[in-house]
Amino acid sequence: MKDFSNQITNRAESRDVEITDIKSCVVEGNFEWNLIKIETDAGVTGIGESYRGGGVPELVEYTKRFLIGENPLDVQRLYRRIIQEMSGHGGTTGKVITAASGIEIALWDAAGKILDVPVYQLLGGKLRDEVRIYCDCHAGEAYAVDDGYTEYAEADAYSPQAYADEARRVVDMGFTALKFDLDVEMDNDPDPYNGRLSNAAIEHKRQIVEAVREEIGYEIDLAFDCHWDYSVESAKRLAYELEEYNLMWLEDAVPPENMEAQKEVTKATRTPVATGENRFRVFELSDLIYDHGVDIVTPDPTTVGGLGETMRIADRAEENYIPISPHNVCSPVGTMACVHLGAAIPNFDVLEYHALEVDWWDDLIQREEPLIQDGYIEVPETPGIGVELDEDVVEEHTLEGTSGF
Repeated sequence: MKDFSNQITNRAESRDVEITDIKSCVVEGNFEWNLIKIETDAGVTGIGESYRGGGVPELVEYTKRFLIGENPLDVQRLYRRIIQEMSGHGGTTGKVITAASGIEIALWDAAGKILDVPVYQLLGGKLRDEVRIYCDCHAGEAYAVDDGYTEYAEADAYSPQAYADEARRVVDMGFTALKFDLDVEMDNDPDPYNGRLSNAAIEHKRQIVEAVREEIGYEIDLAFDCHWDYSVESAKRLAYELEEYNLMWLEDAVPPENMEAQKEVTKATRTPVATGENRFRVFELSDLIYDHGVDIVTPDPTTVGGLGETMRIADRAEENYIPISPHNVCSPVGTMACVHLGAAIPNFDVLEYHALEVDWWDDLIQREEPLIQDGYIEVPETPGIGVELDEDVVEEHTLEGTSGF
């Protein structure tokens, strides 16, 4: 068995640092944000974020058994050690990789602070000074999340005009790229299980896209997300109907498990197709990329294995001339980690922002100005990922029944 424990005997004294504690906290935003802290004997604390949802704090706690005393500067070795030590726990995929992702981000933050450089410098350097953001938005009251599942609103919330009105509001905020959910409750008629869209459902979706385009024009980039709901034939029919609207992409139209089905949809339409957010590690995306089964790849760094793993996916995508647009439903912590990726990846396109309804999103970090300015986030020059938590706001919004930092 490979041994990724510390084998290093020659290291400069200034970089001979140890992890002293690892903590996690669940903050209740529009999603449950899993925040992570790594404390060191150098007096430096690294912060990170794992993808939303349950199970992560318990897994983070487990890693203390073998990460305490390790050197936080060995980011990639420690990421691999988590996978190795927890391989018998399903550690090559799933929630273990999600937990490892947040720890890995916190390690990068700590390393940047110890070495006094921004994380993008550790990832290879800067290609851009600012990262363009696309706003994931929803028509009227058309979206709610309670305990991790979606609750549909009344049918009138999904009128084409409701989408157009929200698109105008978001564009007026300064965003030059938007995304809406295109899956609605009427998709479940006449059968809620088979994934087949009726002609009426497809026409309703076409009318939504048309209404948004008529409102904001074609200079604004526009994408739609289907959340893996449809059969292959329905996905192809839908993508064909939307070709004339020159979308930035149509996302996750078919279930994610079968890569051959995904390739079938992608190659059947001129509408750009995006997927990738619920894949784990580079191995689960490589075939899709090399077979050109996706037009835009959308891994989530807080799910897929962290910043280093996302870089490896981006490298494979670049070899095949495929842009990468990371999925991101995070607090400002995970978002800023993704901004450093956007600075360092040549084939980066746009980064998701999915917290428009959280009016205290910016308050979670110590900062006077909003992170997003006119649809962009400036790449920070401060050490680490460039943000620090406001502990009072974290405590105020810590998920009830869970322990904070």
